[in-house]
Amino acid sequence: MNPEAKELRTEEMVLNVGPQHPSTHGVLRLLVTLAGEEVLEVVPHVGYLHTGFEKTMEHRTYHQNITYTPRMDYLHSFAHDLAYALSVEKLLGAEVPPRAQVIRVILNELSRIASHLVFVGTGLLDLGALTPFFYAFRERETVLDLFEWVTGQRFHHNYIRIGGLKEDLPEEFVPELKKFLDTFDHRVDDYQGLFVGSPIFEARARGVGVIPPEVAIAYGLTGGSLRASGVNYDVRKAYPYSGYDTYDFEVPLGTNGDTWDRMVIRLLEMRESARIIRQALERLEPGPIRDPNPHFSFPPKELLATSMEALIFHFKLATEGFEVPPGEAYVPTESARGELGYYVVSDGGSMPYRVKVRAPSFVNLQSLPVAAKGHQFADLVAILASLDPVMGDVDR
Repeated sequence: MNPEAKELRTEEMVLNVGPQHPSTHGVLRLLVTLAGEEVLEVVPHVGYLHTGFEKTMEHRTYHQNITYTPRMDYLHSFAHDLAYALSVEKLLGAEVPPRAQVIRVILNELSRIASHLVFVGTGLLDLGALTPFFYAFRERETVLDLFEWVTGQRFHHNYIRIGGLKEDLPEEFVPELKKFLDTFDHRVDDYQGLFVGSPIFEARARGVGVIPPEVAIAYGLTGGSLRASGVNYDVRKAYPYSGYDTYDFEVPLGTNGDTWDRMVIRLLEMRESARIIRQALERLEPGPIRDPNPHFSFPPKELLATSMEALIFHFKLATEGFEVPPGEAYVPTESARGELGYYVVSDGGSMPYRVKVRAPSFVNLQSLPVAAKGHQFADLVAILASLDPVMGDVDR
């Protein structure tokens, strides 16, 4: 060795990733401290997408707030609609008819599939795999078409109502949904064939971004990010709502808590969602789709053209809202990203006194510094993608 050769040294560098960067999956800024290519520290800076929805909802009627809920997690918007409705229904003592419960489950699981399709497509795109993106979005477009038939919208559906649903399913929905389900499991096989077993994906995902189960619990992780670490917690099983306790499905679990487990577990969850939807279709019987209680349910649309009383009542509900008994309620639900719930406090008026959202993306994102530390900078993108944050769900 040349005695005059100097030891190769690296200096620490602080790098901004975002807030406008494709790999951040939204408007997220990461302050990354590097030693060469090694990540020493990651500090997430959130708030660039802050909307103030929670505070705004305290100045709107309970019914008007349905406009805001789907805009938080815009990939699994039915989850926010349902979580909010369940908390208000708990305060009201509303009884949701069986048909409405089943339709809620169908649409919620379809929305979960649509969200996971974005996760798989964009997550692999971050690693340089272009083809899975087109495959995943092919199925996602079909799901969005189904949503458009039901709700008139592809994204912010505004379909779930307190006490039930906005309206019944159109005739073409069930046949088209069955067509989708007939091929969906084969499509998931296609996704797995594209990257599971790939030596490149193995190298980029195995052992990368490990979150041990005790760390995942300590940070409050939920959803696939928690179950990838081997912790068996799914709100649909632990605290069933909307009749989930009557459906037969498995909760996929990982073993290592790494990027590999977090990516693959979403594929398995899509299969289970399809399984739930098939069971729901078998029990979809004719019947009402709203609690008939006139205190908070709008009169049937067909009555508005013939009944002055119905028209007046509709007008008063839409403009003045309805009073909710004083109290507080929180109903946990399982969104595509983990435990989601609305803590709603009523002072007896027509607007909530307080609304606080327990959003899983916000909690899960806090584990990024732990998962990324010590890895290469190129791995940071994969680790972030595997946590599946939606920034509207983070900032609110």
